Amino acid sequence: MPSPRLHLSGATVRTISAAAGALGAAAVSRLDATHEWFGKLPAEQRSWVGLLAHTGIADFIEWLARDGEGLDVRADVFGRAPRDLTRSISLAQTLDLVRTVVDVVEEEIVALSPAREQAATREAVLRYSREVAFGAAHVYAHAAEVRGAWDARLESVVVDAVLRGEADQSMHSRAAALGWGTVQDVAVVVGPAPTAADQGVVAELHRAARRAGLHLLASVQGRRIVAIVGGVGDPLAAAGALLESFAEGPVVVGPKVPHLFASGRSARAAQSGYAAAPARPDAPRPVAADDLLPERALIGDGPARNRLVGHVFRPLAQAPQLLETAAAYLERGRGVEATARALFVHPNTVRYRLGVITRTLGVDLADPRDALTVHVALLLGRLADANARRSTH
Repeated sequence: MPSPRLHLSGATVRTISAAAGALGAAAVSRLDATHEWFGKLPAEQRSWVGLLAHTGIADFIEWLARDGEGLDVRADVFGRAPRDLTRSISLAQTLDLVRTVVDVVEEEIVALSPAREQAATREAVLRYSREVAFGAAHVYAHAAEVRGAWDARLESVVVDAVLRGEADQSMHSRAAALGWGTVQDVAVVVGPAPTAADQGVVAELHRAARRAGLHLLASVQGRRIVAIVGGVGDPLAAAGALLESFAEGPVVVGPKVPHLFASGRSARAAQSGYAAAPARPDAPRPVAADDLLPERALIGDGPARNRLVGHVFRPLAQAPQLLETAAAYLERGRGVEATARALFVHPNTVRYRLGVITRTLGVDLADPRDALTVHVALLLGRLADANARRSTH
């Protein structure tokens, strides 16, 4: 539908056109006097904002000359500014600019118009300023969309770098661009992705992280989601805040590390735990990767094997009686009497040694889960010692 005519005389349009330069200068002067943010901009950006003001006024006058036809604010006004200007001034500041320029133009050109055309002049300013405001909103919405797509790609690149163990300076600079320059206390969470998951689930994870006061980088990797969480106190609690975004299935949390550069260790543990989790269908959700050490060891995870040998087998091996008691107890169905007979000791001696094991390792061999962990550690420790002996002969 064609726009209604403005009904301004040619003489009025020529009078306003002759005042274009003065109108632009007055608008920039008003910006400088009324908006502190404008005075703080670098000189180059101030000149671009001033150009926007002058361009808007010039295009408004040209539109008046066409009697209100052919208005395209996005292309005419904003199309000439550099793209990165939307990063320099916010949408609110742009609307400040529009309001200030409109106020100046309305004050000045109404005075330049004859009394019989002043109402039509005000209506023209109103129509044009409305289109400018809509144009600004469109430009900033498009910039946000482009920036969001770029940030999503950058986020995926950083997550991939962490998974590959490429925590170099380039990764750090990319992470800094995403606001992760100073983030500390990081843990990696791996879990199943919803069917046909896309960036929608990543956006959902970001919302959940913000509600919990956490930093987040996330990526959908095939059928799984990898989330790097920063500002973590308790890794399991942090993962719990994100749990609703994952599909049904195990959600595994790597150990907390001091910063993003060290997050590869947490990522490796979380990935290994996620691969091994089907062997423990009764695992809590979420579950710490360190609570899946036996399962991770069974699928060949070297760090998990080393943890079991170094933190369970070696301390027992330093006290042969404890090692002997743990092995006999586990291999005889966790029965105190049967263990005592096998070792030719009193049952109370067995109970005493089991208590020492609990105090030493922080595990209770009467608990099935702890018993499995220690049993696997004993098997791996014996294999490690056997291999060491073979290598010396």
